[in-house]
Amino acid sequence: MLNCHGVANPYKSNGYEDVAAEFIAGRGRNSSGVGASVVADWSQTLPSGATVLDLGCGTGVPISQALIERGFKVYGVDASPTIVAAFRARFPSVPVECAAVEDSDFFARTFDGVVAWGLFFLLDPEVQLGLIKKVAGVLQSGGRLLFTAPNESGSWPDVMTGRCQFSLGYEEYRKALEAEGMLLVGTHRDEGENHYYLAQKM
Repeated sequence: MLNCHGVANPYKSNGYEDVAAEFIAGRGRNSSGVGASVVADWSQTLPSGATVLDLGCGTGVPISQALIERGFKVYGVDASPTIVAAFRARFPSVPVECAAVEDSDFFARTFDGVVAWGLFFLLDPEVQLGLIKKVAGVLQSGGRLLFTAPNESGSWPDVMTGRCQFSLGYEEYRKALEAEGMLLVGTHRDEGENHYYLAQKM
């Protein structure tokens, strides 16, 4: 994994507001995009009609859409105003907040499930650890978390923004989850070589 070095990120959207048009035209329109089938399978572990928080929800396509189509009540959070506007245009009845995940109050409620596809590694390592703690605080007992991040630890430049990304690696994620009362119950790798962590609040 490539190393990268850079100054602290001044933009809470981690550069994605700057490339919003490109993002929306690509992944943001692909309803059968990578990750949708994995999230659909994961959602079968949730109660019928469960409430799910989609962190870094983007336009809602394909992750939120996969959950909505299966009858779940979805709430979204994303830090890019342009991308959130696209989400609202597509899913006008779904609550979505334009905020950085570290600043959001997550709608001041609890959830049966939390999904964070393509988000964790965009955040600085200490913010990732803080996010795990925040997620544990809003998950109901027995609730489930799905997030993507590499199995290996390291840093590398983001393909779209050029900004530095960070993976804590399997062992550090496992320990961080357990420290907040969540058990890492499995991992998965999809056709796009994305690595998934599947956790449950004990």
